[in-house]
Parts: sequence; C-alpha cells; structure tokens
Amino acid sequence: MQAETYLFACMRYIELNPVRAGMVSDPAHYRWSSYRHNGLGQADERLTTHALYQHLGHNPAERLANYRALFRSELDDEAISDIRLALAQSQPLGDDRFTERICAKVGVRRTHATRGRPAGKADAADGMEEQTGFGF
Repeated sequence: MQAETYLFACMRYIELNPVRAGMVSDPAHYRWSSYRHNGLGQADERLTTHALYQHLGHNPAERLANYRALFRSELDDEAISDIRLALAQSQPLGDDRFTERICAKVGVRRTHATRGRPAGKADAADGMEEQTGFGF
C-alpha cells in the first residue's frame, strides 16, 4: 500500500468495518479496533504507531483530535472500491507508478486476466456453436 496516499483511508476502512457491519455504532466500541489507541489515546503495547500518524499533529492531543476528525465523514465509495479491488486481486494499492514498481519488484502481473473462455466467433451462422457427434 502506498502509505502517503492510502494509509488513513485503509485505517478508516478497517476501523469502520464493524460499524458498516452493524456490530457497533462507533469504532471505539469494537473491542479489537485500534481506534481507541489512535483516536482516544488508550495505550496498547501490541500497536506500533506509523510515522505518518506522527504528522497529524505537533503533540499527542493534536494527533488524537485530528485522527478522530478523519472519522467525522464517511469513507467515500471510490476509496472503499479501490481497497476492496486491491484486496480481491491481491494487488498493491497506490497510484500507477507505485503499483507498477511493486509488481515489477515482486514479479507479478499488474492485473489479472479475465476469467472464462476467450471470446471468439461462433461456428454457426446463427451464433450458436454446432453440436455434432452427440446424436442431436
């Protein structure tokens, strides 16, 4: 994931999953969420703060307030779609340059081929393939 572009969108996506699923009304109410650490300041030794989080403010109180402010608006549908597509295709998440660089580095194709048989011309004039040898 290209952190500079998608880190906070991904954090919001993950921490709002229980809200979208109707499990809780607020991300702070979900037991396994890092929101309480990042937005409320509750210590959790299992978490390591990302360097970009430090840029949210000059002091801990500012960072907490600014992190909570990220959750005031809904995550837009395009960001959710981008994240889900990257997850479903096991692809990097970032701009074209970042994605190409990561794919080249790990030796994978950027996009997956479409599933199913390749499109082609039908054998019969009416668009149906001729069925022979089956007694029809």
